[in-house]
Amino acid sequence: MLLLAGSRSWAQTNAPADDSKPASSNVPGQQYPRIDSELRATFRIKAPEAQKVQVSVGATYNLTKGEDGFWTVTTKPLVVGFHYYWIVIDGVTVNDPASETFFGVSKVSSGIEVPSPGEDFYAVKAVPHGEVRARWYFSKTANATRHCFVYTPPDYDRKPRLRYPVLYLQHGMGEDVRGWSTQGRANIILDNLIAAGKAKPIIIVMEDGGIAAGMGGRGSRGGGAAPGGAPAAGFPQILINDTIPMIDATYRTISDREHRALAGLSMGGTQTYQITQANLDQFAWIGTFSAPFGFPDLKTGYNGLLADPKAFAKQVKLLFVSMGTEEAGRMGGSKTFHEALEKAGVKHVYYESPGTAHEWQTWRRSLHEMAPLLFQN
Repeated sequence: MLLLAGSRSWAQTNAPADDSKPASSNVPGQQYPRIDSELRATFRIKAPEAQKVQVSVGATYNLTKGEDGFWTVTTKPLVVGFHYYWIVIDGVTVNDPASETFFGVSKVSSGIEVPSPGEDFYAVKAVPHGEVRARWYFSKTANATRHCFVYTPPDYDRKPRLRYPVLYLQHGMGEDVRGWSTQGRANIILDNLIAAGKAKPIIIVMEDGGIAAGMGGRGSRGGGAAPGGAPAAGFPQILINDTIPMIDATYRTISDREHRALAGLSMGGTQTYQITQANLDQFAWIGTFSAPFGFPDLKTGYNGLLADPKAFAKQVKLLFVSMGTEEAGRMGGSKTFHEALEKAGVKHVYYESPGTAHEWQTWRRSLHEMAPLLFQN
């Protein structure tokens, strides 16, 4: 995950610029962490009895203790967007009480929002807003009560005769059902696009892919499997057998494959490939953001349909593939897949988020790029 420019070492005497402001991710009334115009973050922690205090925000920084018992440090410039972080006090990892907390990297962590100058597509604006609704339902497949979030567009309640296409939008490894509406701001992104006339009003279903525990709290996105082997092995059956029928019975959807999309970030992208290949009769629109593996084989993928680009284009209205320009190794496989698709003549859309890696700004931008393409005739 790319968070910082330059090396990991940094002079602890570096002071924030006078124009620093409290991060928007702080709890109300808290002045720290602060972000300055150079996108450096300053952290301030009160721990008068501590011997050593560090902050981990991509890199690890040692804080300096003042006579007042407060420890402070200013980081190097951070990459724009949202980043998880935590405090380490004498070897014990804790969350920052001044920050809001977010479920990510398989645990509840502090988070910091680094503003992106001139980029406001995910900012709350004076436009009509939809709703994110909590929906509990019983899954016969899992023999358990499940929970998902459902975004309904601004006019959903005011125009009761209208029906809407549906995007099923999946989170990544180490996150859960909260990720897309909290860290990802999916509802705000769609509100703004719909208000600008750039995207069609749609319903978004954000389900729990069952991969929240897959990282074991290690604090990185290296991949891996949930307990029991394959990542969330039962989720595809739950989605097809329980979630989709429940959504179609509960909300005013257009319940055919031409009006149904599936997309996901990171491991959710891998799940998207897995589910759509086995259930192409259910989805005509496909999106993957930073999928780490599981790319369909060009000769056998989608039951051999990928080997026939014209036939694939008739069945799949959109294949959207994206990643950040700073992703590398296995996390950079989307570019290799794109190049293979391009060489084979398979119609698709490829997007790279400039300057970001395997992180939420990449996925926010990816949704912003993909949403206007969905359900266009």
